[in-house]
Amino acid sequence: MRMMIKQFAKRVITRVVVGLSKTSAGLYAYQQIIDTAMNRERVVNYRSHRFVFAVPNWLNQYRIDTFATKEPDTLEWLESIPEGSILWDVGANIGLYAIYAAKARNCRVFAFEPSVFNLELLARNIFFNDLQTRIAIIPVAISDELGLHPFKMTTTAWGGALSAFGQSFDQNGAPLEDIFEYRTLGVSMIDAVRLIGIPQPQFIKIDVDGIEHLILRGGSDVLSKVDGVLIEINDGFSAQAEESTRHLKKAGLSLYRKCDLGVLSQFNQWWVRKDPATIRI
Repeated sequence: MRMMIKQFAKRVITRVVVGLSKTSAGLYAYQQIIDTAMNRERVVNYRSHRFVFAVPNWLNQYRIDTFATKEPDTLEWLESIPEGSILWDVGANIGLYAIYAAKARNCRVFAFEPSVFNLELLARNIFFNDLQTRIAIIPVAISDELGLHPFKMTTTAWGGALSAFGQSFDQNGAPLEDIFEYRTLGVSMIDAVRLIGIPQPQFIKIDVDGIEHLILRGGSDVLSKVDGVLIEINDGFSAQAEESTRHLKKAGLSLYRKCDLGVLSQFNQWWVRKDPATIRI
């Protein structure tokens, strides 16, 4: 019943939009609706910090509503980072965690995000929080090599995820059911430092829904110098899990904690350079 109601509402809205587009007055009204949606803001107070985020649709509203509850381990990991650290946020989406790191830990953040649908919101959120000097947007994909490849998406919604760069599998290793794609530039972590000139990170957060192991494959020199990595791994996707573990261990990192994300066999893994037995977070 709920699905039928949603489908009916979608048909009604589609007809209204088509009707508005037939007149100049209607187009003006339609533009005002879009502008109003894009300028909607939501304030989040978390601990002693105040954040402002754009909420143009239900997905972003959900992300803001669950800011402190969806991945509390990610916030805890960010809080463990020394103040002023250099952080790479690979798969930054709309910037929730990049903004938290910049504001709460005074980090210099390099936010890697290739989705054209997320980049505008990422920029708006950085602006709303006055973090233009702390966060740099890097609008390219990180992978295992330098090159142009298809970026395949399962949704074109603002704030969407579950995409794949240069591959056709999803976060479970199954065929990706994409609905939209375009070709864009990808670089390895080593390329990002050597060719683009992005500073060597001290900490890296990686959440790209599938190609985490390929990103690690192209980052040996960078990984060997980082102090810690937070990476989302699906233990049920054996190729991803096994290769990721191999690259991280080769870089001299040790697994400190696995945090259950409540989705199948997906975990946030904390990797550290120090002996895990000596860490008190």
